[in-house]
Amino acid sequence: MTIAYPRRRFVQLAAGATVTLFGLLLSGCADAGTHVRVPETRKPMAPPVNADNQRFADWLTEFRIEAMKEGIKPQTFNRALAGVAPDDSVVAADQNQPEFVKPVWEYLKGALSEKRVERGRALLAENKYLLDRLEKAYGVDRHVIVSIWGLESNFGDFMGTQSVVRSLATLGFEGRRPTYGRTQLIAALKIIEAGDVQPEEMLGSWAGAMGQTQFIPTTYLAHAVDFDGDGRRDIWHSTADTLGSTAQYLSVSGWEAGGNWGYEVTMPSGFDYALSDMSVTKSVGEWSKLGLKRADGRAFAATDTQSGASLFLPAGHKGPAFLVLKNFKTILVYNNSTSYALAVSLLADRFRGAGEIRGQWPLDERPLTRTEREELQALLTAKGYDHGKADGIIGFNTRKAIRSYQASVGLPPDGYPTSSLLEKMRSK
Repeated sequence: MTIAYPRRRFVQLAAGATVTLFGLLLSGCADAGTHVRVPETRKPMAPPVNADNQRFADWLTEFRIEAMKEGIKPQTFNRALAGVAPDDSVVAADQNQPEFVKPVWEYLKGALSEKRVERGRALLAENKYLLDRLEKAYGVDRHVIVSIWGLESNFGDFMGTQSVVRSLATLGFEGRRPTYGRTQLIAALKIIEAGDVQPEEMLGSWAGAMGQTQFIPTTYLAHAVDFDGDGRRDIWHSTADTLGSTAQYLSVSGWEAGGNWGYEVTMPSGFDYALSDMSVTKSVGEWSKLGLKRADGRAFAATDTQSGASLFLPAGHKGPAFLVLKNFKTILVYNNSTSYALAVSLLADRFRGAGEIRGQWPLDERPLTRTEREELQALLTAKGYDHGKADGIIGFNTRKAIRSYQASVGLPPDGYPTSSLLEKMRSK
């Protein structure tokens, strides 16, 4: 399984998400206190690196027609895009996949740092009245709301410093997904036209995620709320709007009020690891009959026994196991990354004084590099285990192919790609 870290935020394609700051690559994992807040100013517009001025000017003229058709006023367009030129750093980030990824246990170590836990607890107490209102309005657990806040921007300390307008114009003009860039730029212009934020204050990531909980513009338009009642939806400066927007989004994405996210579990000897896939759903009661037990020895909550749940092995059969419920999958709508969703869930538990993992991580294993993942996929194809294109992305079809190969050579079919598995495939 490839660990996808919080990339931002393609939740409306993606679940990815599955979000997640999540590339992961926003820096929601930075330790609290690592970043000192300084006044954020718009970056100076450098001359285009990847295209000449005239080509971009022609693209901008064409895009202006599209924006006018979408109802954007000329004065809004002129003000937001005055002096904008493509950003070569955005093109580079968009076109280059990282070769290496952190093991999930290293990612969690940063995400669940003691500094972040302590600060989160302090902010839960400081914002008690606000969080009382949010739980009443949306039914979403306050600890999860604050957990997302902490992971996405270190509680507002680091929201990204790039001009969202410039980043999206670059992606629309020169990126791999021009439709995404153009769609999000239209949405960003609508936000500016509504008066929620000034263009120079619309700062975020290279991919256009913005604010304290990193919404892309279309997600903002659909789900941001004015919870402080000042007439603007301000996820950059208003804590109430930030947390209210996050709660609203989770609520409409399927959050179950009062429900758990899941449990760490143990499995009996001889368990069928082919069942350890997020696509397999059984009730907690059914999983219990198959021999799954809570790792802490307690009984499953009675309210959860009929709930649909999936078995999640973030590091394969050698690592900890989790039975995850609907609220975990709702977090995946926010950011389609299972590692991110696990970090959010465990951090929320840490705020309550729980969330310690009892299972041991397979520290002798390491995630495959992108090149190695592509090699593994090529070897699967060569051995007759079809999975589609060798693109380095370990999705459902690749995991299915891995399981088939593992079963054929007597390995636990957990679908998890490891360096030892790759070595075995090479030797055969």
